[in-house]
Amino acid sequence: MHPVEESGEVELALHASLMAEPRRKVSEAEILDVEDEDARDNYRVVLRFRDRLLKAGTLEGAYLDLFKSGTVDVPPLFIEQMVHVILRSVLSKAEDPLLLRAAEVFFRDQKLNLQESTILLADLETVEMHAAGNAYGSIGRLIVEAQTSLKTIDMDVLDKDNAALYWKRESSYDTVISVNHGRAALEAFCRVIEAWIAHFHGIAVKVRSLARIDEPRWAWHIGLDAASTGMLNDLFEGVEVDHGRMRRLLSLFRMDFVNASDMRKDIAGRPVYMALSANEEDIVRMKPQNLLVNLPMAQPS
Repeated sequence: MHPVEESGEVELALHASLMAEPRRKVSEAEILDVEDEDARDNYRVVLRFRDRLLKAGTLEGAYLDLFKSGTVDVPPLFIEQMVHVILRSVLSKAEDPLLLRAAEVFFRDQKLNLQESTILLADLETVEMHAAGNAYGSIGRLIVEAQTSLKTIDMDVLDKDNAALYWKRESSYDTVISVNHGRAALEAFCRVIEAWIAHFHGIAVKVRSLARIDEPRWAWHIGLDAASTGMLNDLFEGVEVDHGRMRRLLSLFRMDFVNASDMRKDIAGRPVYMALSANEEDIVRMKPQNLLVNLPMAQPS
């Protein structure tokens, strides 16, 4: 038999055995029997992820351990899918579709679009699909390849009045939300943050959007993405932030613990300020783990 065929049979046998016994241990020798190097690496990644889940016992436990351990050894896609599954459970009884659309920011990258004073977020993958002409079939791709402008893509901006549109299109990721201060979608985003923290830590917080931070020397802050973390750190230290970076600051938030005793004693009762920003490519890539590992919680007694 040809060596490639033998290798293929080995991989199929390993796959079949794992389907029959998903929790069984797989030795390194078994993985080395798979000839294709990429396939071997894929098995190691998947099995490492499986073992992490089994050790934690719950998806939430595995997610927290991933960041508290200091070793993030699974692909970003796996992490995004973990967040998606967890939020599906957290928001399973949600009746407001804006909550579900706002929750997508937690696990799907968003593309920033500024229309005068309106700050809009659209699903990055959907935007890129349209830009590549995939939404228009082969003719659309030819138009793009010829560098001819595509006609304007219409994506509905969800607000209170038309939020029900989401129910028919929730798997399409083709709706847009405004994250301007005071807009309904941003308020929904605040509610998702509250539910996320309550689900993991069992504590109650209240989150509201802000037009600005008036407190000159705040006690604690959390960046909801890498850009916001750097920006808030600089502002806290008194480092001047240039206009280009400030332009990418989209939304500010204030979080208050309902019970001050749930906070660290040295800052109990003080607000926590948060920010959401776009990066230099105008992409919003939220890190929901920051809300969990950077929360100033009281130490267990």
